[in-house]
Amino acid sequence: MMKVVIIGGGVAGLTLGCLLNKANVEVVIFEKQLEPTSRGHAFLMHIDGWSILEELTPCPQTMPLPGEEIAAFCLKNQDGKALKKQKLNLWRCIKRKDLMAFFYKIFPSQQIKWGRSFSHFIYENGKVIAAQFTNGEIEYGDVFVGADGSNSAVREAIFGKVNFTPVEVKEVVGICRNDALATSHQNMFTKYQSDVKGLSFGMIPVSGNEFVWFMQYNCKENDCNNCTPEELKAFCNYMLADFPPVVSTLLESNDFSTSYIWNTRDFGVLPRFHQNNVVLMGDAAHLALPFTSAGTTNAILDAKILSRKLLQINNINTVFEQFYTRRVDAISKHVALGRELKEAFLNPQRKTIGDKLVVPLISKKEKGLQGNKPIQVQYFTDPICSTCWVVQPMLRKLKLEYGQYFDIDYRMGGLLPSWDDYQRGPISKPTDVAPHWEEVCMIHGIPLDGDIWLEDPLPSSYPPSIAFKAAQMQDGDLAVVFLRRIKEMVFLEKKNIVDMEYLEKAAFEVGLDSAKFVRDYEEKANEEFRKDLQLAQKMQVGVFPTLIFTNQANQQFESKGYQEYEYLENIILQLVPNAEKKPINTDPIFLFSNFSTMTNKEFSFLSDTTIEQSDAVLEELYQKGYIDKYESKNGIIWKSRLANY
Repeated sequence: MMKVVIIGGGVAGLTLGCLLNKANVEVVIFEKQLEPTSRGHAFLMHIDGWSILEELTPCPQTMPLPGEEIAAFCLKNQDGKALKKQKLNLWRCIKRKDLMAFFYKIFPSQQIKWGRSFSHFIYENGKVIAAQFTNGEIEYGDVFVGADGSNSAVREAIFGKVNFTPVEVKEVVGICRNDALATSHQNMFTKYQSDVKGLSFGMIPVSGNEFVWFMQYNCKENDCNNCTPEELKAFCNYMLADFPPVVSTLLESNDFSTSYIWNTRDFGVLPRFHQNNVVLMGDAAHLALPFTSAGTTNAILDAKILSRKLLQINNINTVFEQFYTRRVDAISKHVALGRELKEAFLNPQRKTIGDKLVVPLISKKEKGLQGNKPIQVQYFTDPICSTCWVVQPMLRKLKLEYGQYFDIDYRMGGLLPSWDDYQRGPISKPTDVAPHWEEVCMIHGIPLDGDIWLEDPLPSSYPPSIAFKAAQMQDGDLAVVFLRRIKEMVFLEKKNIVDMEYLEKAAFEVGLDSAKFVRDYEEKANEEFRKDLQLAQKMQVGVFPTLIFTNQANQQFESKGYQEYEYLENIILQLVPNAEKKPINTDPIFLFSNFSTMTNKEFSFLSDTTIEQSDAVLEELYQKGYIDKYESKNGIIWKSRLANY
């Protein structure tokens, strides 16, 4: 039977202790603090971390994980102008004392020994057999884990001193209640950053009316050493005097006797995390600057991976080597990112604040290489084109079955410049569009609500087209999701998508930086839209949708207007004769993980079921909470709770 001795009773040590204790491994934790402390105030934690903690919960209903969901990040300059505003996925802010209380309910109290400061290891035949503490107490074990933080005595005992980077940035940290700000800042991480010097202020809701806040500052320019609470308050007010009133409002709510200054620093990645049967984890093993907001999540991931290895593998040396291999790449990236962000913070004038500033809370999916597939498709479309809306099932199926053979380049065609002298078939004025949409809905079985053309007609399709180009300039993949979202707004929700309020809302919903989106819409996107119109004219595109398929031998086929699926499939097979159709996984969970929204017709078409069968499946998914629904006059659109943009 293995016995594990953990030195350090913080997040890393307690997570490991709980995981091992749950697996019936003998484990004991030694903590130098005399009793539990609330120092640290709060953590930002990603789902990578808190999903592991949820595994430890004996009963989620009676013992839920503490914390507040953080659904959005907003970066503003010191004048209050929004530089970034972006949706966050799966982050929480958790008060330290609440998290520690969570651990103490799970981990046996008799297995935590308080007031024990590590002194040294006792060796026998080159192997550690016991840890001795400054009070003379000795604890024997088989595996010893140093989880004793950035100033780790265990790390120094096995590796000697590390070279910390100089302290160039300090943080003042506090936590306070403010009812007035609670509603307006709910679930929002707001940060104000100077664009002329190293100074920022952040506020994060940690419960209904509580905020954890921080002030980061360049300590080479100004500092407050050995401050009294009154001096610390005066220092913060002086430093942040030019920041918006919300900052001073929050500071007035703060008890500065509970605030503290944190010296930020890091050290280089260690060549290994272990020596013989002693291993390091958490900040003892790797320390990144706090700009990354990754410390707590990394500590919990360490615990999960290390515990799994200890339970799976008998050879301790192999356990520790595999643990290091699993963690070193991610840790190296976090250390490098922290240093990059510190440099940007200290020298904001060297960057275009907002456009180029990295927000580590927002992870980008790895994207495949574009332009290397055998077929390139130029897709000329328009946000208010009803035919472009009803061909969605065919394009989605083509992507699932033949997506490995083609890339799509989305172009805006400019369907409706204005209603002045407009004539396209029987349509010459807004009221002509309403019955046309109702007819398209009836023929194709995909919901459209033509009443918008009677109640709040769009004057032009150019503004939403320019908006798509603004989205495309930021992220090509999210731009496609944005285009889908604004189509849903106009076709089903009767939203006038000429209005920037709706366009900005859609950009934020799909995960774009909505502040940058607005800037690009106002400054650069119009020129990109003009280029699309010129290309459409050059290629004589007059019908929407128009898809132009070109293979590597420069063979070309066009699809104009509404076409059946077999027509599009035949084009693929003519351009790549040996193309193999990929079977579609028709599992509803798979489909809704790939497409965040679907109409009944789309789901039926992709799952190869009748409308009646689809209706039953969709209703069952809705009842189980996997999907939501929006009911329009002429049909339902189902919204996944599973898909991540």
